[in-house]
Amino acid sequence: MFCGAKTRSGTPCRRYPVAGKRRCRLHGGAPGSGAPPGERNGNYRHGWFSAEKIAERVRKLNTPWKPLPPPYRPRPVEEE
Repeated sequence: MFCGAKTRSGTPCRRYPVAGKRRCRLHGGAPGSGAPPGERNGNYRHGWFSAEKIAERVRKLNTPWKPLPPPYRPRPVEEE
């Protein structure tokens, strides 16, 4: 199995990938490679689809609902 990333010459990279990764050390398999997570990433906008926000929404959906209070019904006024 090879890295397979497209090189500058247009051919697939023939280096072996880093252990546990799909790319070689030159094409993103090195530790610390990749974009920073969250707001430090230049493409961050609102975070609606980030793992933290998705987990927060799932947590809110899975919390049990409080039972509603009984409906308010005023007693009829008795005339004397």
